[in-house]
Amino acid sequence: MSSEAVPIEVEELNLEEKFVEFYKAFKDAKGEYEYRKRISRMALEGSISLVIDFEDLLQFDEELASRLLDSPRETLDAASKAIKAVMKVENPDYAAMVEEFKARVRGLPDNYQVSIRNLRSRHIGKLIAVEGIVTKISPVKQLLIEAVFRCEECGGEIRVPQRERTLEKPQFCPHCDPEGKKKKTKFELIVEKSKFIDWQKFVLQEKPEELPPGQLPRSLEVIVTEDLVDVVRPGDRAVVTGFLLAAKDRFQRREGPPLFQVYMEANYVDVATRESLDVEITPDDERRILELAKRPDIRELIINSIAPSIYGYREIKTAIALLLFGGVPKVYPDGVRVRGDIHVLLIGDPGTAKSQLLRYVASIAPRGIYTTGKGATAAGLTAAVVREKSTGDFYLEAGALVLADGGVACIDEFDKMDPRDRVSIHEAMEQQTVSIAKAGIVATLNARASVLAAANPAFGRYIPGRSITENIDLPPTILSRFDLIFVITDRPNRERDRQLAEYVLDFHRQRYPETLEAIIPRELLKKYIAYARKYIKPRLSEEAKAKLVNFYVEMRARSEEPDSPITITPRQLEALVRLAEAHAKMALSEVVTEKDAEAAIDLMTYFLKSVGIDVETRKIDIDVVMTGQSRSQREKILILMDLIKEMIEENNGEPVKREDVIQRAVERGFDEAFVRKIIEKLHESGELIEPRPGYILRTVM
Repeated sequence: MSSEAVPIEVEELNLEEKFVEFYKAFKDAKGEYEYRKRISRMALEGSISLVIDFEDLLQFDEELASRLLDSPRETLDAASKAIKAVMKVENPDYAAMVEEFKARVRGLPDNYQVSIRNLRSRHIGKLIAVEGIVTKISPVKQLLIEAVFRCEECGGEIRVPQRERTLEKPQFCPHCDPEGKKKKTKFELIVEKSKFIDWQKFVLQEKPEELPPGQLPRSLEVIVTEDLVDVVRPGDRAVVTGFLLAAKDRFQRREGPPLFQVYMEANYVDVATRESLDVEITPDDERRILELAKRPDIRELIINSIAPSIYGYREIKTAIALLLFGGVPKVYPDGVRVRGDIHVLLIGDPGTAKSQLLRYVASIAPRGIYTTGKGATAAGLTAAVVREKSTGDFYLEAGALVLADGGVACIDEFDKMDPRDRVSIHEAMEQQTVSIAKAGIVATLNARASVLAAANPAFGRYIPGRSITENIDLPPTILSRFDLIFVITDRPNRERDRQLAEYVLDFHRQRYPETLEAIIPRELLKKYIAYARKYIKPRLSEEAKAKLVNFYVEMRARSEEPDSPITITPRQLEALVRLAEAHAKMALSEVVTEKDAEAAIDLMTYFLKSVGIDVETRKIDIDVVMTGQSRSQREKILILMDLIKEMIEENNGEPVKREDVIQRAVERGFDEAFVRKIIEKLHESGELIEPRPGYILRTVM
């Protein structure tokens, strides 16, 4: 037994010495002792982990780096012991305080960075790096690593290191039964003297943009301990470095083959920031991007490059381009956060390529996620608390808006969503967080994503003579959160229909228009957007500020008359700022110019004139979107309610006949259908009650 143990001890000793030499002798490009500095900093920060860059280790000793990849557990143990040895020299007091240090490795070579889908048996026991999205995470628990047992007969205490997943008890008491002759010795676990470490498990799922069509996303369980717990949250994108291990399948049948499932024990977790948009931009790409930005017609070029196979929709494509680039999020000195993401809603007749537009945006946006309202629940869009069958533990699971953090969430069939589910995205759209409080788990997750939604009109086709809220079955609370709303109507027009038919059929014949040759290639456009979102943070110039202020004041001035509707609110002013910033980003400009402000104003005016308009007075009335009722309609409702009150008072406070109310209202110039609809709405809201069939009474007089 001892002869077998000697070579392993010598090897470990050699490994430890090599790591000590690496920490002490390695110099960076500036000629400084990098790891000595890092170890000294650990004591100042109170850290137990030293991060080793694999490139540095490879440069110092190829054999040691190779050993780390092939036998990670013992090599990392030796590296951790070496930290203690160096710390004793650098800071003896801190070395005495900390029982065990941890060596963490990052930046593995490309052939050791494995996708979840490509994990195979050959990777078991090897050091690898896996990238994905954190979808589920367990609460932090405590793992027993060294148990102290008390013998119930003699009271002696025995320490037993815990290595397996089941609790290991001593076989006999070395104090009162050193030879192990007693058969029924009982031991009691002393929890307060035992040694525990923090333990957590999360699920890493492959990224949606890397998912092959028609495939279910694959996932990997990751176990983190000590200072790696609570580093990630659901929705985070992370690169986990660790070793792949195998455990017996929990659902294994007795008579079946001995099947195992893999999981990862994490050594280092690198969480990607919101700005790192999973798009690799090489120096050559950067040069091409900067050259493109110098073109005077760059904005025109980008707009033409958005879904070029779809004919027309100039304003909508401009809005989508601005949504892809986004504004600049800000945090004010008082802690108030203002979103930079732009939300756009498309309402259109069937067959107007809404879904095609959404699919295109999901494919070109950094972190684009596509979902449909019919197939999405509140939990699927925001977050959920789920229970694992085998352990009964509750996990926090991220939904589509959380997974799209830093990107774009495309929601098709928005009107087909269950109303209760739709309410759940209110917070995600304005505050850009998802709060959850279920099963004892209270958490707030980031959902800093732009929302591009598409919906069909309530009557199948959009009816121009009706307001937006009548045409679409969506509450004003949702509509008011969209920066821009576009109505796409399918009206026959001989000239336009001919051009569209020729355009579509030419695409089918694979004869593309000349303008298609001048557009930006798809991959380059994706990188251009990612570059702008990451590096460009434009600020408002004085000229742009003056332009926006003048437009806002002029629009508000229209509402100064007592009978005039409200044309614009501060919510639209903030939307104008976001649109102007996104327009500046399109040319990689650091300053929002007057031209950018004008472009934002043009889009906002187009939106107000097509959607935010009172269909009766033909005046711009933002209340149509913000509250669901125009000023003129609201005044009519108040007159009708006064009429009902007057009739009830005439009847000595008794209920009045519904038909009599309708008849009196028609005599005063009201539309019968409008009166019936309003009485129905007031009945639903509880303003009116029906004490007996056909009679109505106001609840508050």
